[in-house]
Amino acid sequence: MKYIALILAASLSFAAVSDELTVADEDIIQEIKQFCEDVAVEDGTGGQELQPFLLACVNKELSDEGYLSLGSLDVQ
Repeated sequence: MKYIALILAASLSFAAVSDELTVADEDIIQEIKQFCEDVAVEDGTGGQELQPFLLACVNKELSDEGYLSLGSLDVQ
């Protein structure tokens, strides 16, 4: 029974942490965008247009780093 309570408490704490994503600084976004542009040049976009590819790439990198995703790449 203690094991079940421990599992439940751990899962609730992980859920709380996942809700605390932060907005990335503009510098971080620009750095990630440059990385994604380099990927597009070196590896291609897999048939996608450049802007949707960049947005998906940037959002994946932001998500992997624990930041909120962007709706567009029009940064302040």
